[in-house]
Amino acid sequence: MIHVLIVDDDIDSAETLRALVSNEQTSVSTAHSLLAARKQLALQQPDIVLLDLMLPDGSGLALFDTPQLLERSEVILVTGHASLETSIQALRLGAADYLIKPINPSHLQRVLARAMKPAAIQAEVANLRTGVARHGNFGHLWGRSPSMLAVYEQISRVAATSVSVFITGESGTGKELVAHTVHELSRRRKQPFLAVNCGAISPQLFESEIFGHEKGSFTGAERQHSGFFERASGGTLFLDEITEMPLELQVKLLRVLETGRFSRVGSTASIDSDVRVIAASNRPLTQAVASGRLREDLLYRLNVFPIELPPLRERLEDVPLLAQHFLSAISQSEGSAKRFSPEALKQLCRHRWPGNVRELRNAVQRAFVMAPGEWIDEHWLPAPLAGTAPSAPALQPASLERSATPAAMPGAPRTISLPIGTSMADVERTVILATLEHYNHHKERVAAVLGISLKTLYNRLKEYTAEAESERSNS
Repeated sequence: MIHVLIVDDDIDSAETLRALVSNEQTSVSTAHSLLAARKQLALQQPDIVLLDLMLPDGSGLALFDTPQLLERSEVILVTGHASLETSIQALRLGAADYLIKPINPSHLQRVLARAMKPAAIQAEVANLRTGVARHGNFGHLWGRSPSMLAVYEQISRVAATSVSVFITGESGTGKELVAHTVHELSRRRKQPFLAVNCGAISPQLFESEIFGHEKGSFTGAERQHSGFFERASGGTLFLDEITEMPLELQVKLLRVLETGRFSRVGSTASIDSDVRVIAASNRPLTQAVASGRLREDLLYRLNVFPIELPPLRERLEDVPLLAQHFLSAISQSEGSAKRFSPEALKQLCRHRWPGNVRELRNAVQRAFVMAPGEWIDEHWLPAPLAGTAPSAPALQPASLERSATPAAMPGAPRTISLPIGTSMADVERTVILATLEHYNHHKERVAAVLGISLKTLYNRLKEYTAEAESERSNS
């Protein structure tokens, strides 16, 4: 039987909560002050604590000052005085979720249904940490480098809460895998996980795809359509490349996050939203705000718990482990085992991997196909990239200092030079435009070489064209 402790100084409110949670599988006790709550916790350890924030002898959060009192209890904050700051503070202290009075009974039931004993979650995290030590993976993520161990620790801490997470990192670093791991360690794991690439949705259809639409709400709307928020109900919605979301939709997303309600296109009825949102971007967030790609208020609402993924070039010690993992998976799916030679593994660690883990996976797949025998040697793997040296800053590839490729030296690498201190946005723009020129504007090949999606490449080129037109009109 599940035991619930209700801590609320309002007797009527406490009795209402008792009536809502009482059933044949649940026992309930109440306390109307911090002192009474501590006595109840000492007498019988509850499975769930519904904790009011404002109590006559102090804040309900004071119970977290004595960790052993709540170490085996799931704490859910229930208050009529909650602000975003106090809710976040409670979640960081260890609360699993929060409810705002007046309590929505269906919302309360969903929160209670997700409740788990902290010990169960801690055991799962311990199993994943054992996997890192034995095999080198933490769920879907692979690597033993210090930077990845730090990421695993962040995931372990945030997954069991309902805090919003913002994942940043270059394209190909595994942001969706992080989001999926957070979901699978959360109390929402039995509900849907939906991943949405905001850069792949037409701006004209964005609102309909996110929030759904009613039949006849616009030309072509021949039936009612459930959006991502409805389809992810009770689970997790991962919004990748959120800086590609139109600004007018960012306003509506912010409203949903603040109120917990949304409406389909063409409807005046509002729908409860019970979704955890995890966002991601491969752009520096401050730059995205400064350039008008991301609303500052939305950033603050989403960036409660930031997780930054390191690029693969900063954790080259993980490359052999990742390569072996990919090779094993490919060998199993193809029914033909192959192995890396020692020189092949050395060459993998000498490459800089501008496309990160995605590029490494693609390189292993190509090498598996090309190698004629059991062994994959260095001839089938990418050559080490040429280094770069400081030079004068520039944005257009035509103005860059390059080492030209003489006719007598076909295959000699072309390089670009950038000064130390060049912003990441300018580096990205320079590399994309130079690579585009080098491959004679063959966009599919450029996207493959850079390890980015074709959609992302088109979005970047569209931005650069708009910026150039704006500069010309202002000059």
